[in-house]
Amino acid sequence: MGKKKKVKNFSSFFNNPIDFTLLLTILLLLSIGLVMVLSASSPSALAQYGDSYSFFSKQLIFAILGIVAMLFISKVDYRFYQKFYKHAWVLSLALVILVLVAGKTINGAKRWIYVTDTLSFQPSEIVKLLMIVFYAGILTKNRDNLGKYGKGFIWHMMLLAPIIAFLLLEPHFSSSIVIIGICSVMMIVAGCKFWHFLVTGSVVGIPAIIALVIMEPYRLQRVITFLDPWKDKTGAGWQVIQSLYAIGSRRIVWSRIRRK
Repeated sequence: MGKKKKVKNFSSFFNNPIDFTLLLTILLLLSIGLVMVLSASSPSALAQYGDSYSFFSKQLIFAILGIVAMLFISKVDYRFYQKFYKHAWVLSLALVILVLVAGKTINGAKRWIYVTDTLSFQPSEIVKLLMIVFYAGILTKNRDNLGKYGKGFIWHMMLLAPIIAFLLLEPHFSSSIVIIGICSVMMIVAGCKFWHFLVTGSVVGIPAIIALVIMEPYRLQRVITFLDPWKDKTGAGWQVIQSLYAIGSRRIVWSRIRRK
């Protein structure tokens, strides 16, 4: 007589093991972020809305919703996402094109899509997650070729090129760098040769970044301000100088909160 197939019920959904180290790290970072939001936004929230906790309350609601979503998503077998890694690339491309067509221009850049006057989202943030799904799937499929320069390094970097190109058209330089960094780390961990990144980055990557910085005056200004914030200590260099004061006083968090 054959064994009866075990039927999973809803209670087993909650009995799956949890990585408490990862969970506590996430909760710690989230808590620090909430404290920083409260510390930085309370004066402006009080001035605009008469409530010091206005921005903090909104952020707290989204944090709670995020935790609930995280707990449910963590119960999904990661192999499930592998079925949709190709869809993740197509959806990423569609999102970065959509923001150029339907996005709202703010300070000279199209980075946000407004569903309503108060509800908006930034497609590049979704693309970051989709690229992780895509590269996890494609690198697993092509694991035997990852050590090769052409079929491994070049091919998988070329898959990223259209996404980055449309991001730079927004322009969104910071998200482009973050996504390239994430995908590069994934490729190295999966089996691509580090020297491929080192050589190609030195010959192509670094000159390209320098060119992109020089092409846009605001990017160049940020670099100059970072290197010498004292040239404009009450303007562009204000934030950098305050950071230096906080580090120098060895009271990065408490000195800021205590004054509230």
